[in-house]
Amino acid sequence: QVQLVESGGGLVQAGGSLRLSCAASGLTFSTYDMGWFRQAPGKERETVTTISWSGGNTYNANSVKGRFTISRDNAKNTVYLQMNRLKPEDTAVYYCAAKYYSRSSYAYWGQGTQVTVSS
Repeated sequence: QVQLVESGGGLVQAGGSLRLSCAASGLTFSTYDMGWFRQAPGKERETVTTISWSGGNTYNANSVKGRFTISRDNAKNTVYLQMNRLKPEDTAVYYCAAKYYSRSSYAYWGQGTQVTVSS
């Protein structure tokens, strides 16, 4: 049974930082691309950042470039999202997800962690 468990969310002031973690189990982590997504109230879910199975390729949404960094530790089956210079518009529920490297869609999702940025 695949499980993705996010942690690290919370309330932070604008300009502050948070680090999210996503611990994976029940899959061969090193063969999965990982991603962070977010959904704000009344808005559609959007892709924040993704990282390939090896960590060699990453994608960042324009809205977070230069502020957010995704990384992974395949030995710990964990993917991270370092968020710096947070803005109120970053407020959302953040989800991690896993996609087998050769597939096109994310098959496994975590339960989400709330990030709230106060102005």
